[in-house]
Amino acid sequence: MGRSPCCEKAHTNRGAWTKEEDERLVAYIRAHGEGCWRSLPKAAGLLRCGKSCRLRWINYLRPDLKRGNFTADEDDLIVKLHSLLGNKWSLIAARLPGRTDNEIKNYWNTHVRRKLLGQGHLPRYAPA
Repeated sequence: MGRSPCCEKAHTNRGAWTKEEDERLVAYIRAHGEGCWRSLPKAAGLLRCGKSCRLRWINYLRPDLKRGNFTADEDDLIVKLHSLLGNKWSLIAARLPGRTDNEIKNYWNTHVRRKLLGQGHLPRYAPA
């Protein structure tokens, strides 16, 4: 009774994206906008799932993404916002332009949290 499948699993590419697929996705979005992700792969001529296209665009291909290491100011802001909001990564990402929620979550779990634990103080937050 649930939702119908987003794509034909037998006829979709899985795994790493090729440069050509990236170029097709970027060209399509530049020409037509993001629109409906479920119909985008077929319209763009991609053998991918709509979810895969959406995640590729949001996390890797958007022109406004900020690449590279986090700055000290970003570190401080992440710590402050995490103490206020907890693990609400999308809310934290909204206050860090160019950074994705997934990137911030991974950075928190691999760097910031460990650094704070090593210093003996992990910030507490009051869940809403």
